[in-house]
Amino acid sequence: MEKLIILAFVGFCAQLVDGALGMAYGVTSTSLLLLSGISPAIASASVHMAEVVTTAASGISHIKFGNVDRQVVKRLIIPGSIGAFLGATFLSNVPGEIIKPYIAIFLLSLGFFVIYKFLFKINKKQPTQLKTTANSKQLAPLGFIAGFMDSTGGGGWGPIATPVLLTSHKMDPRKVVGSVDTSEFAVALSASLGFLISLGWQEVAFEWVIALMIGGIFAAPIAAWLVKIIPSILLGTLVGGVIIITNVRTLLGVVIISKTLTLMIYVALFILWIAAISYAVHIVRKRKNET
Repeated sequence: MEKLIILAFVGFCAQLVDGALGMAYGVTSTSLLLLSGISPAIASASVHMAEVVTTAASGISHIKFGNVDRQVVKRLIIPGSIGAFLGATFLSNVPGEIIKPYIAIFLLSLGFFVIYKFLFKINKKQPTQLKTTANSKQLAPLGFIAGFMDSTGGGGWGPIATPVLLTSHKMDPRKVVGSVDTSEFAVALSASLGFLISLGWQEVAFEWVIALMIGGIFAAPIAAWLVKIIPSILLGTLVGGVIIITNVRTLLGVVIISKTLTLMIYVALFILWIAAISYAVHIVRKRKNET
């Protein structure tokens, strides 16, 4: 019973971060399940089944608060669902950890670029709405790759789709977060079907699924509200920092270095992140004084 309460709390925190920043529910929840000694496939299956409900709640909340670009969602869900289904089938036979370091390097560079873009490129005016017609060809491969990596890595839809949309399009960060979170419902559903077909119902820890699910449902509307009120520059800086910290942790997990050096890297990154956030807050305050 105590473990289920802890899992519910983890689900709440994971969905709060995911709903506000467009990522991290799968990564956080899957990491906890893997600590319990279960296989990556079963951990990913359990998390995705919980996400079917939590992403639905999150999507409804984001739509209510006006955080969703419906055209982006439509162009992401079909390729994303196909990629998620194939990824779930793939993970049932091949460990997804093999390709994580390479994806982490790519995402790490995007994280730095996201912070740079929102701190130094978007300080005079708010980002404009995405021109979905001109960029629709990029959304299909993005959805497929993000969906595939989400299933194989136990989380990846947000960490891949969110930074790519932020760096390659002139789109309001809250619209990116809301659209990615809303389209994730179809991805989670497709991944769950793929796992059930490949693994079978008997392999899934349904008590863990329900605990994660309950925590996520309570956090979804709170997260959507936070996206509505957080300024774009600050939100972009927060997203960039989460991307950097998450993927540095992945890379350090496959490199043999001392604990002291690892700690120094984390401390340096957190100091830089706090400095970036402080600068973003300064810009926000400056804008308010000018209006």
